[in-house]
This record gives sequence, structure tokens and C-alpha cells, in this order.
Amino acid sequence: MNDLSRIPAPDGVAPAARYTHGVTGTGRLVAVSGRLPLDEDGALVGEGDAGATSDDVVKPTFLVSDMAHLPAVRGARAAHVPDGRLPAMSDVQVAGLARPQFLMEIEALAVVPA
Repeated sequence: MNDLSRIPAPDGVAPAARYTHGVTGTGRLVAVSGRLPLDEDGALVGEGDAGATSDDVVKPTFLVSDMAHLPAVRGARAAHVPDGRLPAMSDVQVAGLARPQFLMEIEALAVVPA
């Protein structure tokens, strides 16, 4: 597990949802492109092969096609990210993704041990 530090909110400012205002860490910075885990045939590939865990993610960005999906996104995040390991994060509505049936895409910054 990486040694990451959470930056507290400024006085009088509270997060609107479950996230941290900032994260610092030592190690290698990994920028994960907003990609979908599909091969050239459209089959799911690459589960768990990034060499990092969710504990190493310091900043995910969730790109959603409709903000109506945000409660489901937040519910899934809450189930997989413990309170003590909350990253900084952003939710962004986009006009569309690579295919009309895609509802969400995720990109992330992670810090993995050197």
C-alpha cells in the first residue's frame, strides 16, 4: 500500500459528497487514460492488470453521459472506497462517449510505490 496523505478542507468548507480536497504521495505518478476495458472485438479485457489498487488512486474523474446516473456512480464509489482512503475526485457530464450505449468513462491519476 502506498503512503498517501489527504489534504483537509479549508476552514468552513465541507465536501458536497464523499471526497478529499487534495491528496499527496510519494512514488511514481501514473496517469490512466479515460479508456473502456474492451479489446478490438469489443470483449472485456484487462481486469486488475494496472499494477495498482484503488488505494493508489489519488484523483479519478468520472465522465457521465447524464447526471441522472450520478447517484448510481456515487453508490458504487461508496461501496469500493473506504472513508479513510477517499481520493480527490470530479464528476463531469459530457455530450457523449465513444459509443451511444456507454453511460460512463473513468480516467484517473494514481501514485504507485517507486
